[in-house]
This record gives sequence, C-alpha cells and structure tokens, in this order.
Amino acid sequence: MSNVNWTALVILVLLFGTVTVMGFMATRWRRPTSMESLDEWGLGGRSFGTWITWFLLGGDLYTAYTFVAVPAAMFATGAVAGFFAVPYTIVLYPIIFVFMARLWSVSHRHGYVTPADFVKGRYGSRPLSLAIAVTGFLATMPYIALQLVGIQAVLEVVGLGGGDNILAKDAPLFIAFALLAAYTYSSGLRAPAVIAFVKDTLIYLVIIVAIIYLPSKVGGWDAIFGAAQEKMAKPSVADPAKPTGAFIPGSTQMWAYATLGLGSALALFMYPHSITASLSASGRNVIRRNAAILPAYSFVLGLLALLGWVAIAAGTKPIGLDGKPNAQLVIPQLFEDMFPSWFAGVAFAAIAIGALVPAAIMSIAAANTFTRNIYREWLKPEATPQQEAKVSKLVSLVVKAFALVFVLLLDKQNAINFQLLGGIWILQTFPSIVFGLYTRWFHRWGLLVGWAIGMVYGTYAAYNVVNPVTGAHFGGSLANIPGIAQMGYIAMTAFVINLVIAAVISAVLNAMKVSNGVDETIKGDYFADAGDPRVEKLDTGIHETTASP
Repeated sequence: MSNVNWTALVILVLLFGTVTVMGFMATRWRRPTSMESLDEWGLGGRSFGTWITWFLLGGDLYTAYTFVAVPAAMFATGAVAGFFAVPYTIVLYPIIFVFMARLWSVSHRHGYVTPADFVKGRYGSRPLSLAIAVTGFLATMPYIALQLVGIQAVLEVVGLGGGDNILAKDAPLFIAFALLAAYTYSSGLRAPAVIAFVKDTLIYLVIIVAIIYLPSKVGGWDAIFGAAQEKMAKPSVADPAKPTGAFIPGSTQMWAYATLGLGSALALFMYPHSITASLSASGRNVIRRNAAILPAYSFVLGLLALLGWVAIAAGTKPIGLDGKPNAQLVIPQLFEDMFPSWFAGVAFAAIAIGALVPAAIMSIAAANTFTRNIYREWLKPEATPQQEAKVSKLVSLVVKAFALVFVLLLDKQNAINFQLLGGIWILQTFPSIVFGLYTRWFHRWGLLVGWAIGMVYGTYAAYNVVNPVTGAHFGGSLANIPGIAQMGYIAMTAFVINLVIAAVISAVLNAMKVSNGVDETIKGDYFADAGDPRVEKLDTGIHETTASP
C-alpha cells in the first residue's frame, strides 16, 4: 500500500460513490407503475429522448476498454492496429441512419426486445432466432469482462492490485461490481442512462484537458509525431526483419486497414447492447438524430488515440505491479506521470466509470436475450411479463459474476482473444437482421447455413493466428484473404463467405418454392412511430391491439 497514490484514489472513490448513489436513485426517475416487465426494466420504458439516448449510446459504444485499448494499440504498434477505430466510427453512423429506424419501428409495433425477437417474427424460424440469440449472448460475455480489464488498469496504476493478499489485490474490483450488480438489478436500464451523463462529461473534460495540456509538456505535436514515427520504424522485438508498427499504413496494409474499419462498422450495432440502447429511444427520429450527432464522440476518440503517441514522446513506461511491461496501462500511467494527483484521480474516475455504463447495458442486453429467446421461447413459453423481468434480473447478476470470475481466474489475454472472436461471430448475424428489414428474398435456411459456415470459418481462421511473442492462438484479427493474397479482417472474410452461401442456397430454395416461414410483420410496421394507433402501452409492456393494419 506504500505505492498508493492516495490523492488520486480519494478522488476516484468519491466520484465512484457519487455515480453509485445516482444508480440507486435512478429507479425513481420516470418510474412507471411497475418495473416488472422487460419493456420497463430492460428498455427504460422505450421513453428516452434525443439527448438521453445520445449519452446512453455514447456511454454504451465508447467503453472503458476503448479508452484503454485504442491508445494502447497506437502506443505499441501504430495506426493500423489503433487509428482504424476512428474512421470506422465515422462510417458507422450513416449505416445505422439507414436501417436502425426501421428496426426501432418494427420492434415498437410488435413489442420486440431483442434482434432475435425480430428474426423470429420476420422468418417464423425458431432455429434461426436461437442462432442469433446465442451468438449475441456469447459475443457479449467477453465484452463485459473487458470492462473489468479497464478498471483493473486504473486500479493497478493507482497502486492497488499488487501482492498475494486477495483483499489488497481484488477487493476493490469485487466492491465495484457488487455495487454495479445491485443498482442494475433494482433500476434496470435507467441506471446506466443516468450515470452516462457523468461518465461522458468526465471523459470529455479529461480528453480536452489532456490534448491541450500534455503536448506542451513534451515539446509539441512536432515532437510527438517525430517520436512516434521513430519508434514505429524500429525493428520489431518479435521479428527484427519487420518494423515495430505503422506510422502511416503502407500500400500492403491498405486492405487490412479498410476491412478492419468496414467490418467493425458493420458489426458494432449487431451487438445486443447497441440494439438495446437504440430500442430504448422514444421515437424513430430520435435514432436518426443520434446518427447525426454521435460523430462528436468520434472526434474525441481521435484525440484519445493520439494520446498513445503522446505517451511515446513522454517516455511513459507502462509497467505493471508484476514488473512486466503492459501496454494496456499506458494511458493511466501517462495521466499519473503528467497530471497533478487530484486531476489524475478525475481521469482515473472517468475510465473506471466509463466501464460501468457499458457493463450495465451489456449485462441487461445479455439477460434480455437469454430470457426472451431461450427461457421463454424454449423453456417456458407461457411465462408472464413479470416472470420474464424476474428471470432477466437474475441472469444479469449471473452474467456479471461470470465476467468477474473470468477476469480474476484467467489470463487477461484470454478475454482479449475471446473478444476477437466476439467481433467475428456477431458480424455473421448481419444478413438475418439488416437484410431482413428490407426483404425476405433470403431464405431462412440459407441464412442459417450461411451463419453456421461463417462462424466455423471465422473461428478456425482466428485460431490459426498465432501471437509471435507468446505462441498463443487467437493472436490477432488479421489473416490472408482467400483469392487475393492480402491481409484482411477475418470477420469480413467470414461475412462474405456467409453472404455468398446464404444467397446461393436462397436462390435454390426459392426456385424450388420451399416455404420461407410465416412473416408476422407488414410493410407499414417498418415506418411506425411513437403514438402509432396499432400499439397499446400497458403496464405489462407493449402489445398489439386488435386494430386492423
């Protein structure tokens, strides 16, 4: 405990305590007659306006791990591994502007809570719906665990987490997530919605101060870019024949950079937590307005990514309490080295609280997916809305406990590796969800077979990527693209294979006039807005009325 930065720790605890109180108080915010339904507990009553949704989506998409990992990648290997995150979030928002309002409308019209609900209604296929649900559930698990990695990085730099004593080593993490579990259980999606205001305000404050203050301490931007270019040109430790990284992506890296950007953009809003935050909006135009203003976060992300190169110029040494180099610690360590202790505490709180919002939304989304598409669909079809809410609350606790055990007992690299798989897997749900919003030309069995082959190929290709330093499998996200001998994002290659197979099988089955299931939606459902006369809001959730289409 002699190495603890007490001033920073006190500020961190005070701010953490403040958001904890806000999380518990959130249960009284816009409180309905009953919280015992997934519409209220899991979607906040589908009542959030433009600004609440903006903060909620920003808190959901820009996670603690984003603020730790992106500059860490810039610090370690440069632009291809790190800076692609900036253009991908720019490409992302026009994509969701096009399709997310349609998903909101049809979900509002039929009371869908998860993307698998929509797939079931659109194709009348329980197997395809189950595939979408299981994929989303599995892909979310390591994502939650990585929020813990972000908090651990802060605790380690502030001086907690060392030694063999479990109280000194892991107790802060236990306490943080016990509090998270408690207020999420009681307040549901309202808790992260309220806390997101504090989280995003702190993040904006810290990044703006850092981008103005820190360059002046290390010689200005000319010195920063010069130091980064020099480091990236040095021979790699793993392979001296190659440079450490890329200052500017070369011609041989363009496919990797482009496919990472496009694939990540297509995948992000397939995650259950992204869709959960979107479906909590009060209207379809709320989604479109957010697609227009969310790029403000991309601007901040770009500034944050450059802090990885500021750390190079500052000579930051991200060494863990175990004495080993750990690039994931570079931003917390930079803040501790360069900021006064009190402001370092504010910065640490921004990162730690930045883990709470997405972790809460992810656990709620995973719980909703399990409850709607596994528990009710396969185990208890007659479950009432009250029983659904109870099961979802309990599953949200189990999900958080699993993530905690995952991080505490396994190597952190496993969480990172599984998150790589998460991105590969979740992109394979894109054809069923997004194309299904516009057409039923794709056959349900073609979509299911394409999904399965994309999953198998992506998992196998990722397994064969070996880390040159550790020798571990799942060592990266890039592999040769078949047919063009260029390195590219594995998820995109798997997606193309998935799409081609789905299209071929669909063409054959359509020609044979094989049934494509029963579609419970109609054209007008995809344009429904708040106040649609065909939707009746009850205490037990959203239900269809008997009004004719």
